[in-house]
Amino acid sequence: MKKWVTLLFAAVLVLGLAACGKSDNEKSSGDNGNKETTLVVGASNTPHSVILEKAKPLLKEKGINLEIKKFTDYVLPNKSLESKDLDANYFQHIPYLDKQIKDFGYDFVNAGGVHIEPMGIYSKKYKSLDELPKGAKILMSNSVADHGRILTLFEKNGLIKLKDGINKDEATIKDIVENPKNLKFDYEFDPAFLTTAYNNGEGDAVVINSNFAIDVGMNPKTDSIAIEGDDSPYVNIIAVRKGDENKKAIKALVEVLHSKEIQDFILKEWKGSVVPVKGE
Repeated sequence: MKKWVTLLFAAVLVLGLAACGKSDNEKSSGDNGNKETTLVVGASNTPHSVILEKAKPLLKEKGINLEIKKFTDYVLPNKSLESKDLDANYFQHIPYLDKQIKDFGYDFVNAGGVHIEPMGIYSKKYKSLDELPKGAKILMSNSVADHGRILTLFEKNGLIKLKDGINKDEATIKDIVENPKNLKFDYEFDPAFLTTAYNNGEGDAVVINSNFAIDVGMNPKTDSIAIEGDDSPYVNIIAVRKGDENKKAIKALVEVLHSKEIQDFILKEWKGSVVPVKGE
């Protein structure tokens, strides 16, 4: 009897050690012992996390359990990626990533582009940019990475002119050389607060990124008085730590986000306010 109990205890101990030997992000899935990988991705609320939710079942079919962590700011997702709390993040466009790498030394790479969120100009007081009066106050993001994009939008609409020969992605207020209406650009606003400023009727016009506009029920295509074209270079991407772009789970994530099912969903869900891209 004692011998039988000893053998039973040994068997249980071996099984327990075998179970402990599995990595934290792998577990058995089904009777066939297939391993399921958990992929943790940080994302903005809208449209990023909505798109990822749609991708969940498609990734599940590939043996990947997608866990989404939502963020409401532009700083923590990269800090969390660096600290390895995330496997990837999905909230930023390429110029923003480039500036974050330059400013903070992040060793990140672009694993693949997914969509574009056109930047829009909104106003509670005026129905077009032409109606803006002289000295109009323009509220905009305090994110310097957005300034060139915003100023280029005003230049394309004929309201200002930027210096010749500069990289317009990196343009600042100081690069304005012509401003016939003497527009006053106020760039002290957190990007997430701009929708509140707009709804409160602050300023004469407010420049808002589409993800924040959509998040509060606005339609960038119909509510804005001016908006970027679909050819905007500001592609929102999957960012990962350098080297991780070659991991099977990351490649599967990008492949699914580039699939016809997801691209059709983006077009149907946001009716052109969010534009899918492929292979960026």
